[in-house]
Amino acid sequence: MCVGLSAKVIKVQNGTAVVDAFGAKREVSADLLTDLEPGDFVMVHAGVAIAKITDDDDAETDALMEELLG
Repeated sequence: MCVGLSAKVIKVQNGTAVVDAFGAKREVSADLLTDLEPGDFVMVHAGVAIAKITDDDDAETDALMEELLG
């Protein structure tokens, strides 16, 4: 099973995004997504931002992860 994590974009520069996932900041590739901006939410898998998601999607993903890990 593959798991993606939701994260909030903090900064975007030269095809790389700095994202915040559960308080941990990481650099990920943003090459697959166009018009990515700080404040957007993305799904991250294997160090790559693979899709933009909504605030509601982010909240649902966080709740599911807490349920799985809790």
